[in-house]
Amino acid sequence: MPASFPAHPTRIVLTGFMGAGKTTVGALLAERLGWDFFDSDFLVEARAAMTIADIFARRSESAFRDLEAEVVREALASGPGEPLVLALGGGALERSATRDYVASLRDTLIVFLEAPLETMIARCAGHEGGPVRPVLADRERLAQRWNQRLPWYRHAHLTIDTANMTPQNVVERILESLDPDLPRRPREDAQSPTVTEKRGAIA
Repeated sequence: MPASFPAHPTRIVLTGFMGAGKTTVGALLAERLGWDFFDSDFLVEARAAMTIADIFARRSESAFRDLEAEVVREALASGPGEPLVLALGGGALERSATRDYVASLRDTLIVFLEAPLETMIARCAGHEGGPVRPVLADRERLAQRWNQRLPWYRHAHLTIDTANMTPQNVVERILESLDPDLPRRPREDAQSPTVTEKRGAIA
């Protein structure tokens, strides 16, 4: 279980299944706060110098989870004064060490972005130009993964049903939960990928 709801978080971690909207919402949220934004999938691909689909095919899912655990810990280990938003890979919490580490961070707000499984699958399938997701090929296994991970997701401080919400609505809901006096930085000081192409829909 995570620590109590942090009054003044310096990190916000977004969890949820693929298609929940973590990357889209995370980038927009970081932009609003002037915080840095990181996506663990992007960090893994940069570390491995190959796509996640290639890691699965050339190495293994276990090798991917090893890299994922490394980059998550490194991203969240930044010192005070470096606030960030991290979009966590959908399966990152499968590793007990990762679950325990994220839950142990007292200045970290954990947000679960929830939606019906079929809604999230449809988002992934309809996301033109989006990442190749090897696990989408086996829908039965996908449902098993969802049911297995759901109890871990539900340990978050805050759960938001994104099924009928725009990314901007989700961001507003998260901001409403934060202290209005939470420090924010000028936009030019923060690191964030461009999010223009992601503004239209949860993905």
